[in-house]
Amino acid sequence: MKELRKGYTTGTHTVAAFRSCLDTFLAINESCTTKTNKIDNDDLDVTKGCEIVVSLDFNKDNFLLNPTFQKPQTFQSGSNYLEIYAGLGVGVVTKKGLKIPPSYPAINPAPLEAIKEYFKIKTKKVQNLHLKCCISVTNGQEIAKQTANSKVGVLEGISILGTTGIVKPVSSSAYIDSVKTEIEFAIQNGYKTLYFTLGNSAFNTACKKSDKEAIIEIGNFVYDSIELAVKLKAKEVIFLCGIGKMTKVYQGFKNTHNRFGVIDFSKLQEDIKKNLKYEVDIEATLTVKGISQELQKVGLLDEFYKMITEESNKKIKQWFNTSNVKAIILEEKEVLGW
Repeated sequence: MKELRKGYTTGTHTVAAFRSCLDTFLAINESCTTKTNKIDNDDLDVTKGCEIVVSLDFNKDNFLLNPTFQKPQTFQSGSNYLEIYAGLGVGVVTKKGLKIPPSYPAINPAPLEAIKEYFKIKTKKVQNLHLKCCISVTNGQEIAKQTANSKVGVLEGISILGTTGIVKPVSSSAYIDSVKTEIEFAIQNGYKTLYFTLGNSAFNTACKKSDKEAIIEIGNFVYDSIELAVKLKAKEVIFLCGIGKMTKVYQGFKNTHNRFGVIDFSKLQEDIKKNLKYEVDIEATLTVKGISQELQKVGLLDEFYKMITEESNKKIKQWFNTSNVKAIILEEKEVLGW
């Protein structure tokens, strides 16, 4: 099996570019710019290959900044000052509930501290240096449209992320980090009920019940997302998806993507026979939709939905021993009545 590639976060690339740029600036004592491309990896990450640009100057008016109103992150070391701005393609935070307060560049604390620490080390022998730094991402505004940034109030660009610096493949850490950010944001903004959705129909259904800020599209990451909600002490989570994906959950799939396995239809047939006293013809149709249609003809569809829902909720409780998470399939009448 091919070994999957690891990569580095946008934060790690940004810090590396800043270090190179500052070294050059201190050698030539005039404005300079350093660019780096984020190393590709086998994770699901929309920022793969993006160009990160760091510029240093004495005058911020020489920068092309994010058009959103912003305050710079400022740092003092002795008589030296550093101001960090969001350039084009790097977002500015406009809502409460994130790691960075409103009106500041969307640069996470870890890369921000690494930048400040390097500035402190390299300017120990320098006096009265008042330096401006602009961090930009080429086409960052377009890249951000593929993220949840605007929903949580990060406007006109991507976030500069990174805690450990390494992006590990398979875990799809970029997607899970996004889910974590959305959960934290919703909790901080007072939403007592969070809606986890899997698929467009589930998302559209949840939109009839709550604000978009409380609705989190979890992809196929059922276990990882619920685990985050439990750790972050969400008061209530309603998990919505269609009967097909929910059947996977009841069968114990922690991730519902097909690469992690397919539904065991023999097991499903056995459970239907045991609970509903009816034997479905799985040879005729190896799809949950087909089985649903067969059960509808004999008046057992509602009982089938109830079975899948109850077993899915039991599975989630086995995983996390919590009653704060409720799984509901879209086909159930109470959901369709929203």
